[in-house]
Amino acid sequence: MLCTRLTNARFLTMDPDRPVAHDLGIWRGRIVGLDEAVTSLPAAEVVDLQGATVLPGFIDAHVHLAWTGFKERTPSIAGRTRIDDVLAVVAEAVAESPPGAWVNVAGYDQRALGRHLTAADLDRVSRGRKVYLLHDSGHGCVVNSAVLAQLPGDLPHENGFLAEGAMGAARALRLPYSQRELADAIGRAARTCLAEGITACAEAGIGGTLFGHSPVELGAYQLAREEGLLPLRVQLMVSADRLRPVAAHRADGIPRALDLGLRTGFGDDRLSVGALKIYTDGGMMARTAALSIPYEGLGHAGQLQDDPQTLADTIVAGHLAGWQLAVHAIGDRAADLALDALEEAQRRHPRPDARHRIEHAGLIRPDQLPRMARLGVAAVVQPNFLRYFGDDYATIMGEGRAPWLYRGRAFLDHGIPLVGSSDRPVTDGSPLRAVQFMVERAAASGRTIGPDEGITVDDALHAYTVAAARACHWEDTLGSLTPGKLADLTVLADDPHHVDVARIGDIEVVATYVGGECGDL
Repeated sequence: MLCTRLTNARFLTMDPDRPVAHDLGIWRGRIVGLDEAVTSLPAAEVVDLQGATVLPGFIDAHVHLAWTGFKERTPSIAGRTRIDDVLAVVAEAVAESPPGAWVNVAGYDQRALGRHLTAADLDRVSRGRKVYLLHDSGHGCVVNSAVLAQLPGDLPHENGFLAEGAMGAARALRLPYSQRELADAIGRAARTCLAEGITACAEAGIGGTLFGHSPVELGAYQLAREEGLLPLRVQLMVSADRLRPVAAHRADGIPRALDLGLRTGFGDDRLSVGALKIYTDGGMMARTAALSIPYEGLGHAGQLQDDPQTLADTIVAGHLAGWQLAVHAIGDRAADLALDALEEAQRRHPRPDARHRIEHAGLIRPDQLPRMARLGVAAVVQPNFLRYFGDDYATIMGEGRAPWLYRGRAFLDHGIPLVGSSDRPVTDGSPLRAVQFMVERAAASGRTIGPDEGITVDDALHAYTVAAARACHWEDTLGSLTPGKLADLTVLADDPHHVDVARIGDIEVVATYVGGECGDL
């Protein structure tokens, strides 16, 4: 007897051996068969999906759950375009906090205001509190004088705006959050993901200086799972700054590692350790992505996170220690550094199935494409960045480089795995909206960016299912509706193939199933 049979639906399996089905059977959390293999079997529950379209559960290969959950409960200045309006929100948050407290405010983006806020601006309304405005990119912040007074006097900043490592120093004054706070935030974000059809994700960097929230952050995910707050499958990337020198046996060839040699693959199908996250540059929103040619009209080319040799050594050390690597590289100069180091790592210790990843791959030159293909690295892109920020990004790249932004077709044509993700909460995390952009390449304004990089609906869905599963080493259990795999499914009100491309992002997510259990949307 089956646990559940789902019937009267159009199952788009993403399995080339059987692309479409109308019935699907579930037993003990796994898919046991399709159509004639299950239609005559008795089932404890039969669910009539009334003609809905069903896909494998979407996999978001790059998210920040804790940050997302905290942002949902943090006062925000998003959408404000006047300095006085921003300061009014900050003043209100200050008024609701006790004397001497930290006041965190989200939604900061200098582009909306025409200039960066300054410490002096914040001092006008801070009333002795320590005020911290996180940039939407996650790669910068603005703080007031009360925070600056606690930082080293030689720490670089621009009138209270701190980027990258300097931002990390300011964050360190506030951290850590408690595991209880983290677990609750993770749970809030996970429920949002579930409502958008996401059944599994990769958390992009725990425990680190830039995006970590606690040195014991992994424990918060365990707590969330134990308390039933984690309805998704989650793979945790560990920030590379958690590695330390180890006195391992010489034959192991491991110069740096986590305690006990923990690495990619530890855990189970609900919570596991994934890639080692290595940051090489910043972000385009904050103008810190490292480029080979300066930003249009700005006179600078961004920055690397550290000395180039130090970054390269970290990449090589992670590879030698057996990790899958997720190398954050948005600008093309950062991608050069990443590819050079990955090539050296593979030369020193070949690992053909390492499945290293370039996270973001925001600006990839034509000459870099063959190198990525040769090294077998995946491009883990965030299509919604260009949907929501495309006008700005195209402007700062200029006419010659804009077509190279967040590529699609060029990666596929070169045999580079194209993996979909969101980087939530930097922008909208909906996979369906990202699929729409990958096909039409249109920013929210309607401006088309790199139209030759557009891909098909099937290619875009593949990026969020089959390709994302393989990038996370989940291909044996997730990514397609294949008998034997886990019963993770997304039920949609319409078929993305059968609606106007401009409507794909508005398709309703009717239900999600994780391990055969229907999630509460």
